[in-house]
Amino acid sequence: MAKLKFTKTELKKQQDALKQFRRFLPTLQLKKQQLQFEVRQSQELLEANLAAQRDLAARTAGFIALFGDDSTIRLLEEHVKVRQVIRGTANIAGIAIPTFERIDFEELPWSLYYTDWFVDDAVAALKDAVRLREAGKVLQEQYDLLASELCTTSQRVNLFEKVKIPECRDNIRKIGIALGDANTTAVARCKIAKRKVSAA
Repeated sequence: MAKLKFTKTELKKQQDALKQFRRFLPTLQLKKQQLQFEVRQSQELLEANLAAQRDLAARTAGFIALFGDDSTIRLLEEHVKVRQVIRGTANIAGIAIPTFERIDFEELPWSLYYTDWFVDDAVAALKDAVRLREAGKVLQEQYDLLASELCTTSQRVNLFEKVKIPECRDNIRKIGIALGDANTTAVARCKIAKRKVSAA
């Protein structure tokens, strides 16, 4: 930290800095509140996604017993191929976060006469599972980005509230005392000089 100068210029500099910190602090506090809300909401969405994945796994557990032969498993693997995961971006509190739009699957027809009756439902369930998994990845990224930004913003708020503003106030007080003392000393010197001139 630079050494504090006890001058009127330094006093003005400290007063300007204090004014600036006080002006930016409410904005940072609002951003912190918004991020806290968004982090909570993101966590709830992530938990809902994980619950949906568990629910889907429980509902499709009956299909697993039907996948006894390798040909059915190969058929499912062939018919559930991801062509593209489409993502977007959203702006939350000045942060660009990824959003999940949709998944494009390759549409491959299969014979309804030569495949088992459960394949349609199994393919649909597998596509749902892939969608939920990819959406979960994006939700986790959102949560991580928002939590990281909340941590940074909280640190800035604390820096302003607990360090910078009190430091500026203290510096202004010290400079004010020093300038007051210098002024008193100058007045006293003036009076002494005046008395000496009068006595001479």
